[in-house]
Amino acid sequence: MGTSHATAFAKINLALHVRRRRADDYHELETVFAFLDQGDSLWMEPAEQFSLDLEGTFGRNLADEDYETNLICRAAKLHHNGVVPPVAFRLNKRLPIAAGLGGGSADAAAALRLLNDKCEVPLSTDELHAIAAQLGADVPACIDSLPVVGRGTGTLLEPIENDVSGLHCLLVNPNISVATGPVFKAWDGVDRGPMPEGSARSILQDGRNDLEPMALKICPQIGIILQELREAKPLVARMSGSGATCFALFDDAETLQRSAAEVASRHPDWWTMTGRLR
Repeated sequence: MGTSHATAFAKINLALHVRRRRADDYHELETVFAFLDQGDSLWMEPAEQFSLDLEGTFGRNLADEDYETNLICRAAKLHHNGVVPPVAFRLNKRLPIAAGLGGGSADAAAALRLLNDKCEVPLSTDELHAIAAQLGADVPACIDSLPVVGRGTGTLLEPIENDVSGLHCLLVNPNISVATGPVFKAWDGVDRGPMPEGSARSILQDGRNDLEPMALKICPQIGIILQELREAKPLVARMSGSGATCFALFDDAETLQRSAAEVASRHPDWWTMTGRLR
């Protein structure tokens, strides 16, 4: 087994409807996950013992983390029935931390894909999804990294017509981490109605993100980002997940690149990424 590579694709929520707070203190959600063709990069190669090297723009943010609590290590251990496998991972962390992009979840899913591809008896998709659900609400959707409906806490997946593939996407984050817990805790408990039915594009256009108002109170820069993105007249500009990253979707590359250049010029301290939806 030589070195193998996987991309941990950035996740966005085309819509995110919060319906109720459950007895277990989690929230009942309806969402559509979609994925950019860009993200973190993860390499794996055989080794005498497990290791995880971190590099990239945001790798240093994880440097002080106990590697045994890292989602990549936890994913590897679960994949190998509780035993950490003798492999060396190297992660180029391009996605910001606590940004609403499912970066850690995508890293864990990429590790599961790499391990499964090299396994003599690969796990089934259902088995991979069962492991993924133990790691976090976004991880099952990140296994395939294609548009899918998520219900429950996000782990109950349903197929959806993918008519957003190829849309040009601009991601913008003010370089401010927004923890998920406080945003959900601040939800006002009002059920604003179910997510619309239909294809991914129709839900994108008619849906909403119920966590936007709560995240705005914690990170007002989100409002500035959304205002500037909407000035470019995208198909939709919306916050992803619990923030603070926002996305704008365009039909054409020229408008995307012009909008990205304007944001970067006005706000050189903000993080941006461009790509296309898978």
